[in-house]
Amino acid sequence: MMNKRGQVIVISGPSGVGKGTILKGAMEADKTLAFSVSATTRGPRPGELDGKDYFFVSRERFEEMIAQGELLEHAEYGGNLYGTPRAALEQRLDEGVDVVLDIEIQGARQVMKSFPEALFIFILPPDFETLKKRLTGRGTETPEKVALRLETAKRELGCFNEFEYIIVNDRIEDAVDDFLAIVRAGHCRCSEYIKTDND
Repeated sequence: MMNKRGQVIVISGPSGVGKGTILKGAMEADKTLAFSVSATTRGPRPGELDGKDYFFVSRERFEEMIAQGELLEHAEYGGNLYGTPRAALEQRLDEGVDVVLDIEIQGARQVMKSFPEALFIFILPPDFETLKKRLTGRGTETPEKVALRLETAKRELGCFNEFEYIIVNDRIEDAVDDFLAIVRAGHCRCSEYIKTDND
């Protein structure tokens, strides 16, 4: 008898391509998908729970986790460290849960090395003008910050060929369908099945 193991799904792409919107739609359609819980050195915000929102650890403990290879990927933002703990992730996978990592490209590259069997999905805009409209249309950032994001996006768009799958987010409904199709296809790989002790 074969038991279906969960799979790691890495989604990446420039700011403004709609990763969060795609994931929201996909997780509403497929309740078996779960977000990875990251470890961080920042303190908990009001209402955040350890082990649910984040694993809150000291910088010293986080650096130990890096040194001992306990993280799939890690990065520093705003003076705080963030990373994906391998043990918690493996536990969810053994339970048959598909775990999504919404991470930037540098983090995705780390996962490619430490967990190459994951599904790697890159989200593209239909064209650069559409991406520009999405970023400027948010109205939440200064023109200087938007310009910086667009410059970063130009560089990141050239990284699409490092990924296994590409989704062009033109119509959100189609992008969600494509994401779910990739997840289903991933479960058809032989590597996604593990044998029970009764075999």
